[in-house]
Amino acid sequence: MYGKPGVVLFAHGSRDPRWAEPFERLRDKLVAQRPDASVRLAFLELMTPNLADAVADLVSQGCQDVTVVPVFLGQGGHVRRDLPVLADACRSAHPGVALRLSAAVGEDDAVLQALAAYCANEVPHA
Repeated sequence: MYGKPGVVLFAHGSRDPRWAEPFERLRDKLVAQRPDASVRLAFLELMTPNLADAVADLVSQGCQDVTVVPVFLGQGGHVRRDLPVLADACRSAHPGVALRLSAAVGEDDAVLQALAAYCANEVPHA
C-alpha cells in the first residue's frame, strides 16, 4: 500500500452550515483515533466538498486505499442508489485506487446501542 489509508465520512449536506458541526467533530474524533489515516468529510448535496473532490484530495495526498463511510442512519435511497453511482465515478477517475463503501453507520449495533443509551438518558425516570 502506498501512503496512508484514506477515509471519507459521507453525509447528506444542508443549507445551514451549522448542520456540519457534528460531522466535523466526528472527523476530528476519528483523526485522533486513527492518526495513521487521512480523513475527509464529503457531502451528497448543498455543501462542499462532494465525494469526487474529497477522493481526489486523498489521492493527491498519496492515498491508494480509500474507504467511504456513509454517515446515515439507514440504507435509504441515497446510500443504495446515489452513493454507488458516485463511487463508480470516483473509481473511473482514479483506476489505481481501491475504493470501498462501508454500510451506513446506523446499521451497526454499537451505533444503535449508543443512540439508545443517549435516548434513555434523555427520558425522565418515573
